Amino acid sequence: MTNANDLLAPSRLLLRGSGGIELAADQFGPVDGPLVVLLHGGGQNRHSWKQTGAQLGASGMRVVAVDARGHGDSQWAPDRDYRRHTMVQDLLLVLDQLGAPAVLVGASMGGITGLLATAEPGGKAISALVLVDIVTRPEPEGIARVLDFMGNYRDGFDSIEQAADAVAGYLPHRPRPKNTDGLLRNLRERDGRWYWHWDPEMLADRLEDPSEMIEQMEDAARLLRIPVLVVRGMRSDVVSAEGVEAFQRLVPHAELVEIGGAAHTAAGDDNDSFTDAVAKFVLSTRK
Repeated sequence: MTNANDLLAPSRLLLRGSGGIELAADQFGPVDGPLVVLLHGGGQNRHSWKQTGAQLGASGMRVVAVDARGHGDSQWAPDRDYRRHTMVQDLLLVLDQLGAPAVLVGASMGGITGLLATAEPGGKAISALVLVDIVTRPEPEGIARVLDFMGNYRDGFDSIEQAADAVAGYLPHRPRPKNTDGLLRNLRERDGRWYWHWDPEMLADRLEDPSEMIEQMEDAARLLRIPVLVVRGMRSDVVSAEGVEAFQRLVPHAELVEIGGAAHTAAGDDNDSFTDAVAKFVLSTRK
C-alpha cells in the first residue's frame, strides 16, 4: 500500500529525448494513477511544478515534471539544437517511454511544445491539453520582456542576492522572498559567480520567425479535438483577453480559467488556484 508521504516526495526519472539526449524528471503520486505531464517555461525547470506536482500526486494522479533539454538537470544539447521541432520530438519520445495517455500541462514554452505535439502522429498520446498563459497569438511586447530578462544576465551574478534582486525586478507583482534558498534550484556557481541553470544558446532559436511560429500553432489548434483548458493570469502581459478570444475562435470547445492576481508566471503566482483548476479539469476528462 502506498504511503501518503511517498506521494508528496518525488522519485527521480531519467528519460531520453531526440538524439538520445538525457532528460531529468520528477514523478509524484501512484504509478497507476492518471498520467499528467508538466512542461515548464523557458529558463525555468521542473522544480517550478514542485507544489503542483505534490498536490496532484497526493490526489491520486501520476505526475511527471520534465526538465526540457538545456534546462535544470537535463543534458545541454551538444549540437545546440533547441528548435521547437526538436523539443516536440523530445516530448513525443517521453510520452512513449511513460506508456500511458497523458494530460499535458505546458507553461509558455512548454505549452507551445505541447500544442505543436498534438498535431504530430505521436501526439495521440496526449489525451487533454492545458495551456498555461500561452495562446496562438501571444503579445509581442510580453514575449520581448521575457526574452530580454533571459538574455540580460549571460555574465551571471556576483551573489544569490543580486540574482534575487533581478527576479524581483522582473516580477514586481510578487513580494520579494526573504529567504533566497529557493533560487538555488535555478542557479549554478562557476568560478565564483552564479549563473542561471539553462543553456544560453537556447536563445538563438527563439529568434526564429515569430509569424512562422504563430502559423504552426494555429494549424495545430484547428486540429484539436481533445479537451483543452487555457489558464490565463489576468495580470499577464503575454496573453491578453483578445488573444484568448482569438484562440477560442480556433478551438471553440476550449475552457478558460483566469487567475486574478497572477501574471505570466501563473502557476507560481497563485499555486493553489492554479492547481485546483488543473485538478478539476483532469478529473473532468476522466468521466
